[in-house]
Amino acid sequence: MITIALSKGRIFEETLPLLEAAGIKPLEDPETSRKLILGTNRADVRLIIVRASDVPTYVQYGAADIGVAGKDVLNEHGGDGLYQPLDLNIAKCRMMVAVRSDFDYESAVKQGARIRVATKYVKTAREHFASKGVHVDLIKLYGSMELAPLVGLSDAIVDLVSSGATLKANNLVAVEEVSQISSRLVVNQASLKLKRSTIQPMLDAFAGAVKG
Repeated sequence: MITIALSKGRIFEETLPLLEAAGIKPLEDPETSRKLILGTNRADVRLIIVRASDVPTYVQYGAADIGVAGKDVLNEHGGDGLYQPLDLNIAKCRMMVAVRSDFDYESAVKQGARIRVATKYVKTAREHFASKGVHVDLIKLYGSMELAPLVGLSDAIVDLVSSGATLKANNLVAVEEVSQISSRLVVNQASLKLKRSTIQPMLDAFAGAVKG
C-alpha cells in the first residue's frame, strides 16, 4: 500500500492533474467528505488528508510514503529524513516582508534599530534578517498576520502573498521578497528503497506531467 499525504484546498486541487497522470483518482472529494483517509481507483494507493504543516512529519516518520508540501513548510520543518525529488511548480506564491503603508521600513533597517516581526515562519524569518544583518524580535502567530502591524504588535510581518489583495485591504504593503514558494514532492527515504518498484513509476509520471 502506498500512502500519499495531501492537504485540503489549493494544493489538493492542483495536485489532482498530477495524480491523474500517474493513473490515480480519489474516490471522494476531501472538501465534502469527512473522511481523513480516502480510497482511490487503485487498490494499492490511498490518500490521507492532513494539515499542510504536518505533511513533512507524516512522510518523515513513514506514516505516509509520499507527500506534497509547500517550500515554506519544508523550510520550517528542515526536511530531515525526506527525499525531495521534484518541484511540482504548483501553488505558487511569494514569501514577503510587509509593513503598514506609513511605516518607513528602509530607514528602520538602515539605522540598525531592532524591529519586531510577526510570523508563523520563524525559522525562515530569522535566517532572512540574519543574512541582512538586521536585528529582529520575532513574534510567532498562527493566523491573521495582517492584524499585527495594525494594532502595534509588530513593525512588520513575514507571510505568504499571492495576489496581494489582503495586504491592500488592510493598508499594508509588501516591501521585500524573502523567497519564491511552490509545492514540492517529498518521499520517505525508506519507502523509496523498499517500495521503489511502485513509487518510481509515480515519480516519473509526476515529473512528466510537470514538464508537459
